[in-house]
Amino acid sequence: MLSKVKDYIKQHNLLNSNDLYIVALSGGADSVALLLFLDEMGYQVHAAHCNFHLRGAESDRDEAFCESLCLQKNIPFHRIHFDTLTYAETHHVSVEMAARELRYGYFEQLRKDIGASGICVAHHRDDSVETVLLNLIRGTGLRGLTGIQPRKGYILRPLLCVSRQEIEQYLQVKGQSYVTDSTNLVAEVQRNVVRLKVLPLLETINPAVADNIQRTAENLTEAQSVLDVVFENIRNAKILEYRELERFGSREYILYEWAKQYGFNGSQVKDMLTAETGSVFSSSMGYDLLVDRDRYAVELSLKPFKNVRIPEVGNYVLPNDNKLSVVKCAPNISKDCNKATLDAHKVVFPLTVRRVEKGDWMIPYGMQGRKLLSDLMTDNKLSVFDKRRQLVVVDAQGVIVWAVGLRTDNRCRVDADTQEVLELHYFLL
Repeated sequence: MLSKVKDYIKQHNLLNSNDLYIVALSGGADSVALLLFLDEMGYQVHAAHCNFHLRGAESDRDEAFCESLCLQKNIPFHRIHFDTLTYAETHHVSVEMAARELRYGYFEQLRKDIGASGICVAHHRDDSVETVLLNLIRGTGLRGLTGIQPRKGYILRPLLCVSRQEIEQYLQVKGQSYVTDSTNLVAEVQRNVVRLKVLPLLETINPAVADNIQRTAENLTEAQSVLDVVFENIRNAKILEYRELERFGSREYILYEWAKQYGFNGSQVKDMLTAETGSVFSSSMGYDLLVDRDRYAVELSLKPFKNVRIPEVGNYVLPNDNKLSVVKCAPNISKDCNKATLDAHKVVFPLTVRRVEKGDWMIPYGMQGRKLLSDLMTDNKLSVFDKRRQLVVVDAQGVIVWAVGLRTDNRCRVDADTQEVLELHYFLL
């Protein structure tokens, strides 16, 4: 068994013989075996124990056992006590999640404090198999069927190649005792139901079911690795072209892998595939996704824009962090789309900068009749995202003198009689 673990560590390049590692030691069979394995292999290790004070005297018993074991093995021992229930209540999370956050937060801080290269935790093959089954029961994508991975950042799992039974047999041969968390023996928590009822039932169909599930998870991990390379070019992109989806041959899967990083779920992705152009979806992470003509686009949800009053010439910072410069100058006509040149005597202060609103209209430069801003934006092929961000400058008489970046109003145009120009310059910062 020691040889199997050594091969696994080498295969996944998990540990370096010259480095220091922390072993997360609960006192249970898995973590005790991990500590003994690494110590026997000659790795430099420190043990770290968390007392969550959730099981009364049993929690203190576990701590005392871990301290005694480390003293016996001459392994440096670190411990910490947590008021887990108070943390869970304060942060509005489950007790299980509270314990997880506290545990890994402490391990990471300890790793930095003592200069350790990694944190070794004792997840084994059966834990990975249970994870696959739980994810399958809840519903999952390909990544959810890959099980627990040997490395995640500084978290290392050298025992994923061995089963719980092998671990217990190893400890029995060693004559090494361990403690048992009584809550693991109660079939109430979902994982315990899988461990105590579902897997034993599956083993009556095929005694090798755990090995087979783990082997399948490893195969899927390899497949996921290939897909990760494919996704690399589109990951973190804010735009996904339809042609990209067609090129990969699986529109829904690629869209899901891209959209989920912004907080969109599988049900939303299915709806996106059949949604009409212009549809917008919102995610739990504060992003909006637009179904556009030939692409999907995502951006942070639109923040409110507080109208800005412009009482006179000067420089003004807008709520979107851009700037508007308002000056009077000699007659000229600008062709810069971010600069409007208006007849100063046809514009009445104060001006207001606001977002476009339903029903807004203007008489675009060079035209005689009214035109809805919605139609003007459509003519300019603005997306829904662009339309909802569109700013207008309105004078005191309610005239939209400038649809910023698009068109000025014909009623305040510069002509042969213009003596002074009001120049509005929109700076993108």
